[in-house]
Amino acid sequence: MLLVILVVAGLGFSYYSGWLFAKTVSYHPVNGRTTIGTPTLFFHGYGSSYHAEEYMVNGAVKEGITSKNAVIRANVRPNGSVKLTGKIKAKSTNTIVEVNFDNPRNGNYRTDGRWVRNVIVTLQNRYRFKRINLVGHSMGNMAIMYYLRQFGNDQHLPSLNKQVAIAGHFNGLVMADTNKNHDRLAKNGRPLNNVTKQYRYLEGLRKTYPRSAMVLNIYGDKGSGTDGDLTVQSAQSMRYLVASRAKSFQEQEMKGKQASHSRLHSNPDVNALLNSFLWNRTV
Repeated sequence: MLLVILVVAGLGFSYYSGWLFAKTVSYHPVNGRTTIGTPTLFFHGYGSSYHAEEYMVNGAVKEGITSKNAVIRANVRPNGSVKLTGKIKAKSTNTIVEVNFDNPRNGNYRTDGRWVRNVIVTLQNRYRFKRINLVGHSMGNMAIMYYLRQFGNDQHLPSLNKQVAIAGHFNGLVMADTNKNHDRLAKNGRPLNNVTKQYRYLEGLRKTYPRSAMVLNIYGDKGSGTDGDLTVQSAQSMRYLVASRAKSFQEQEMKGKQASHSRLHSNPDVNALLNSFLWNRTV
């Protein structure tokens, strides 16, 4: 009887840990993979979906940067497996992948980072490419940063070409910050107070962040030093994590009502910045 209980308990733990820490997608490229250019992957925020990415993606289509036929979707199931919807043709340019987390309230950044990896490996198994662009809004940025922190040394993965952070809460959110909008940064960009454990973990990127990557950090200020959800300083603290190693690093602050946290991904000025930075279209 005791043996049976232990076996059942072991199976239960295995199932739970697999759900919590995410299935690892294996690297198994199919024969005759289609060679494509540099795909751009969009990652949404907490409690959201790929719909939050559509304004930015549709903006690129409208400007003729890419076409609807070059936009596919990657659905990440709660267990970490990935389903691709759509097919990239060999001659497609500026391919975009709208990533959708079926469990957008996971709340575990390490798991989110594994999900990012699983999306990329799933793409690699079907297509051949050497570089990627990563764009995140809100929690999507933490998923990207944890991916880079956990898997940045994996030689099987493509090199990071460009990264865009939109409303990134690298050192916490206003509702979780005891000092609210009184955060302070040192001259080098490191937080002087209320340093979160997540930020301390991401500090490892100062030794491993890809030297190949160009970075654009976009954040909002409604006029009170926050975008409503995070402080300007929390967003600006990205600089300390990556700027010393990145190929280039630039910041852009947005002002006014359209600079609120939930509106930054539906802001025409942000779209113009994305089109210029990612695909060299004039703002």
